Amino acid sequence: MRLIADLHIHSNFSRATSKDMTLPNVAKWARIKGIDIVGTGDFTHPAHFAAITGLLEPAAPGLFKLAGEEKGQRPLHFMLSAEVSNIWTQGGKTRKVHTIIYAPDLKSVRQINKTLASLGNVASDGRPILGFSVYDLASMVFDSSPEAMIVPAHAWTPWFSIFGSKSGFDSIEECFKDLSYNVFAIETGLSSNPAMNRRVSGLDRIALLSNSDAHSPAKLGREANVFDTNLDYYEIKKIIKARDNKRFLYTIEFYPEEGKYHCDGHSGCGIRFTPQESAQAAGVCPVCGKGVTEGVLTRIEALADRPLDYQAQDAIPAVHLVPLEEILAQVFDCGVNTLKVRREYQRLTLEAGSEFKILLDMSHDEIAALAGVRVAEGIIRVRTGDISISPGFDGEFGKLDIFGQAQGPTPTGRIQKQLF
Repeated sequence: MRLIADLHIHSNFSRATSKDMTLPNVAKWARIKGIDIVGTGDFTHPAHFAAITGLLEPAAPGLFKLAGEEKGQRPLHFMLSAEVSNIWTQGGKTRKVHTIIYAPDLKSVRQINKTLASLGNVASDGRPILGFSVYDLASMVFDSSPEAMIVPAHAWTPWFSIFGSKSGFDSIEECFKDLSYNVFAIETGLSSNPAMNRRVSGLDRIALLSNSDAHSPAKLGREANVFDTNLDYYEIKKIIKARDNKRFLYTIEFYPEEGKYHCDGHSGCGIRFTPQESAQAAGVCPVCGKGVTEGVLTRIEALADRPLDYQAQDAIPAVHLVPLEEILAQVFDCGVNTLKVRREYQRLTLEAGSEFKILLDMSHDEIAALAGVRVAEGIIRVRTGDISISPGFDGEFGKLDIFGQAQGPTPTGRIQKQLF
């Protein structure tokens, strides 16, 4: 069966996160989105772990559900997950890397939490900051359970990631050393997509996951993974590890140009550079003379050993989407958070069954009958890549234009047509 999985989110105990990111609210919004499996987020935080143990019950191998759910609701399952921030010095350089941990059972989580609590403060933030290496973190996690998974989070963002330009590494092996064999996936993040990652041959054995990293309920599912499998943690792990393109159907992607760190730039001065422009300026902002923040495009270019148009024959496909609320906002020419958009979003998702049903499955005519021709046109434009994006840089999201002077389908768009 087709399962949509968003496996990296945060709870209301993480900094800069909505107070609404409780497990019941996450379950409610996951159903609205059309998500089947969602991460619990933040299991290292004592209060959130208490919520996990108090509100969830085992429901499938390695997966959980809200206890006492009403019958007739669409099943929603949780996978035990957490994100950890490690800051340490290695090779004469300060390293700052965020990592997602997945575990198959509460016993393993208790062991992980006990070990981490003995080494740092896990109660101050849902994503704890720890002063030891990711290698040591991986050792602890795998000691707690050989079925646990370690996945580098948003792998290319400049400040806190395994390949980040500010504090990262040039390879998985440099970071994880002899444990590298047990790290078989990375999260590509909002500012990159799988095609960009496949230009780096050192990642050929690595599965590319996409998750929302949601800090508020409405952001759930902005990226996700789609599997053909049963509800089973161990099966999902096996599919990811094998990069099984018959059962790992595709990833759901942000258009990477929309990501906050796609291009180089200096947001304070309004300077955005392509990699070529950045090289010509020697990475210096022409307005203030300070260094620009090196974005994902430039960082991938530095590590890539394949051309821009490289396409791996066995690659997991990718579908690039735009959240329905953003499409509605452009149709109505108003803000995403306006009452008009919210009411229409609620109506459409209620009548269709879920947001992904509309964005992925319905035909133009079906959408037009439900939402009007303009909304249908917007969704089809998004599906085919027939949109314009002013790329994001230095912490500023890119600006999307669905109905303006479109640049024509991108190479990504042409690939997508095979999936719809």
